[in-house]
Amino acid sequence: MTVSMVLFWALIILGVIALVRYLARGDRSGDQAAAPRATPEQVLAERFARGEIDEQDYLRRRDQLR
Repeated sequence: MTVSMVLFWALIILGVIALVRYLARGDRSGDQAAAPRATPEQVLAERFARGEIDEQDYLRRRDQLR
């Protein structure tokens, strides 16, 4: 009896989490469709801002794009 009650509440909680994630993902996809595509220079700047590439790589790649 106790095990079935725990499983029941676990399923309810997982269902709510799945529903929230589904609804949140749906909202983001609508915003992305309306937003214009990022230029290669914007993508490069975002990678630099996130720390994926260092300053030398950023400057070299930016110069190549121009």
